[in-house]
Amino acid sequence: MRNFHILLLAVLFSISAVSQEKLVQFPDDFFGIYTGMLQISSDKGNQILPMEFQLLATDTAGKYTYTLVYGEGETKQIRYYSLLEKNKATGAYVVDENNGIILDDKVQDNRMYAVFEVNDTLLTTFITFEADHMIFEIIATSKNDKRVTYTEDEDKIEVISYPISTIQRAVLKKL
Repeated sequence: MRNFHILLLAVLFSISAVSQEKLVQFPDDFFGIYTGMLQISSDKGNQILPMEFQLLATDTAGKYTYTLVYGEGETKQIRYYSLLEKNKATGAYVVDENNGIILDDKVQDNRMYAVFEVNDTLLTTFITFEADHMIFEIIATSKNDKRVTYTEDEDKIEVISYPISTIQRAVLKKL
């Protein structure tokens, strides 16, 4: 019986240690500069270009540097944004593009989610942080290309789907 209790304590301790390892503190655990190649697949063709993502602390509590860099040389585009904490407990953040545009983001563990619309195009973003890399994804669809269907029962529930026109994806290594 004593061996059983020792085994049980060992198992519980192991489970506790594993649970503690998985707890992440966003954004602190993911500060850094990430680089790699962005793959863009669209109805117009495919493209690959260099990309950099920076998530850095600032001197202001709840405000972080959030910078995207696309391309290189003469075609290089740098977008200086700010990530602002609205309610850390609920995962509510916003990306301030510093030009009047504010995008709502939801953070769950190590992942950021956002959905927004620009010129009748719906964009959904997923940014997933890991210990040594991050995955940056954006999907886009035109609201004008929607498909409307209905259930065949008496409720006639309307369902609208949107074919994806563009997928952007990058696996960026942390420097």
